[in-house]
Amino acid sequence: MEKELNELLENLTKELKECSKEADVLNVKSKYVGKKSRIMEIMSGLKDMSVEDKRKYGSLINNTKKELENTINNYLEDLTNTLDIDFDDTLDYEVNTGSLHPVTIIAKEVTDALKKMGFTIVSGPEMDTEYYNFEALNIPKDHPARDMQDTYYLDNNMLLRTHTSGVQVRAMEKYGAPLRICVPGRVFRNEDLDASHENTFFQLEGMVIDKNISIENLIGVMQELLREVFHKDVKVRLRPGFFPFTEPSYELDCSCLICDGKGCPTCKNSGWIELIPGGMVHPEVLRAGGIDPEVYNGFAFGLGLTRLAMMKYKIKDIRVFNNGDIRYLENFKID
Repeated sequence: MEKELNELLENLTKELKECSKEADVLNVKSKYVGKKSRIMEIMSGLKDMSVEDKRKYGSLINNTKKELENTINNYLEDLTNTLDIDFDDTLDYEVNTGSLHPVTIIAKEVTDALKKMGFTIVSGPEMDTEYYNFEALNIPKDHPARDMQDTYYLDNNMLLRTHTSGVQVRAMEKYGAPLRICVPGRVFRNEDLDASHENTFFQLEGMVIDKNISIENLIGVMQELLREVFHKDVKVRLRPGFFPFTEPSYELDCSCLICDGKGCPTCKNSGWIELIPGGMVHPEVLRAGGIDPEVYNGFAFGLGLTRLAMMKYKIKDIRVFNNGDIRYLENFKID
């Protein structure tokens, strides 16, 4: 037993040295501490051991699992801090500085803030199945929430994802629990275009799965995230909501920064912008991801990156983000 546990640690260290991207580390994490990993098989076998073997190996097995997790987390943190790009500054050429899209800037600021809180960035397909986009999220075929999504269905029996929430179950299936992820990406809805609605926009999904998670944890993450992005405390309100994949569900609204809460076309003269829907992950969603809701719970939220960019840069019309005007994009920069 001791030899096998030591070999697990040695093999993990070797494989991590070959990882150059976060996604590679996550794959290694799934292999060594995921729900189908060897260490989890050993831990599940503890109950069948004799009392003497439990005393002899119990703490060793638990300590090995913690050491595996710590090794992975430390490597991931070091990798994130050291990733950089070196440019050759010996070449004699004139540099014409470019610019980033405001949504790209916001996405980086949000993911950087979440990474400080221990979240890992993952991704998922933009063309997805009905199962991951709807059914695995507790939205069956006859559920009225499907009508709310205004979905683009494709001829190949797939669809353009209507939210980044479809990655929730994919991540649980692949990495197990505990889990702390964020998923930035593009989504599509057949919307009527106006100052605050587009048919192509960007969201960020966040999810935390662990033991003894509460709604206070969700509120704390949201407040810290907005503080990091806006560099000040932002007035927010929490009100009841409904989403099939969370229970209970909430809507977190942000005081409209375009009109300072006075009312404008962007906030429909209410003074508030619906910014972060979320809640506690529904037990059926946990089950779809292969996680026991009697052991683990968690929260999930969907952040509108496009809408957040509107708030930060006081952009009154969402349609300017997709107009491709480079002269307009040159006005934005990372804080």
